[in-house]
Amino acid sequence: MSAAIDDARLAEDERRAEEVYDRLIRPVLRPEDEGKYVAVAVESGDFEIDADDYAATGRLLARRPGARLWLMRTGPSAAYRLRNLAVRP
Repeated sequence: MSAAIDDARLAEDERRAEEVYDRLIRPVLRPEDEGKYVAVAVESGDFEIDADDYAATGRLLARRPGARLWLMRTGPSAAYRLRNLAVRP
């Protein structure tokens, strides 16, 4: 895959994850969720919230094996973002 295709895919994954966050996740967040991690399966819109990023991604991958994930943090400055590169056999 070319760098331009990779960049376009990343941009689309980010857009989808942000849309899921705004539409489905933000409305259900509680004050105690501030600063927690949110893992989003960008193709399905499924998500997990946890104080531990590894736990959130692990639970989501258990439900959606091989999913492309987008990881972010809750709160006003959601500065933590990470994509999952699925390891292909």
